[in-house]
Amino acid sequence: MLGWFRKLMPREDRFFDLFAQHSRTIVGAAEALNELLAGKDIDAKGRRIIELENQADGITRDVLLAVRRSFITPFDRGDIKDLIMSMDDAIDMMHKTVKTIRLFEQKSFDPGMQQMGEVIVRAAHLVAEAVPLLDRMGPNASKLANLTEEIVKVEGRADELHDQGLKDLFRNYGASNAMAFIIGSEIYGELEKVVDRFEDVANEINGIVLESV
Repeated sequence: MLGWFRKLMPREDRFFDLFAQHSRTIVGAAEALNELLAGKDIDAKGRRIIELENQADGITRDVLLAVRRSFITPFDRGDIKDLIMSMDDAIDMMHKTVKTIRLFEQKSFDPGMQQMGEVIVRAAHLVAEAVPLLDRMGPNASKLANLTEEIVKVEGRADELHDQGLKDLFRNYGASNAMAFIIGSEIYGELEKVVDRFEDVANEINGIVLESV
C-alpha cells in the first residue's frame, strides 16, 4: 500500500542530484590519492583531498536535512541516510590516509600502495556509475547488481594487495627497520579501509534495490 502511495505522490528528486554530486567528490579524491601515491605533487594532492572531503561533508549535511524536510522520499529515509553516510565514510577514510602520510612525512610509496591507489580509483568510478541508476531502479536493477558485484571484486583485489604489501614490508624491513615496517603497515591498512568503505556503499545499494524493486 505504501509503495503504491509513493508512486502517486511527487518525489523529492533532489536526492539523486546530491548523491551524484557526492560521488563526483569521491572520484576526485580517489584520483588525487592515486596521484599522491605515485609521488606526484604530494602536498597539493593532499590539500585537494581535504578540500573535496569538506565539500562532501556539506553535501552529506544537505542530504540529511532534505530527509528531515521532505514529505515523500524516493526510497526509505533510513536507506537514504545509510547510503550517503557510507559514501561519506569512503572519502573520510581517504582524508585519514592523507593525515597519516603527513604525520609520518612520507614522500615515496611502495609499488603495492600505488596499485591500491589504482584500485581505489576503480572503486570510486564504479560507485559514481551506480549511484545515478538508483533514480530508475526497476529498469536498472540488473546493471546495479553487476556494478556492485564488480565493487566487491575490487575489494577482494585490495585485500590481496594489502596482504602482499605486508609480506613485502616484513621481508624488506622486518629485521632492520621496525619503524618503516610500522609506518608502511599503517598506510596499507588505511588504504584497505578505503576500499572496504566502497564495499559498504555497494552493500547499501544492493539493500535499497532489494527493498524497492
